Amino acid sequence: MADNAKTPRPVYRNIHVSDIVTYRLPLAGIVSILHRISGALMFLLMPFIIWMFDASVTSEISYEAFTSVFTVGCADGAIPGWFFKLVALALIWAYLVHFTAGMRHLLMEVTHSYSKQAGKSTAVTTLVLSTGLTVVLAAKLFGLF
Repeated sequence: MADNAKTPRPVYRNIHVSDIVTYRLPLAGIVSILHRISGALMFLLMPFIIWMFDASVTSEISYEAFTSVFTVGCADGAIPGWFFKLVALALIWAYLVHFTAGMRHLLMEVTHSYSKQAGKSTAVTTLVLSTGLTVVLAAKLFGLF
């Protein structure tokens, strides 16, 4: 019994809110957090998504009003058009991050590759792919090409 009392117990570190900035999270953890944030963002912006879909398919007149919101802004000019483009860009980013991270999780579950190296490489691929696609679609949304 004396030997059991002398063995050191494992130390579990609780992370306080003030430690979040200094805590070094692995890339797989960052992708996991971004997956959750993007899902929450898509859920919160669901009314905007429904409005965009409804306005774009109802009629030709509603489609013209829909496209004018992104160029001119609201009817009285209270909210400029670039703000709606930024909201749409946030939705594009959220969808791409959520989709690529979801495909990463599916790939890891199907192939049973749960090693540290596989987690890191798929996290890097997820971040690069979603960021690259977001930049390309942002350039298209803001009329660079």
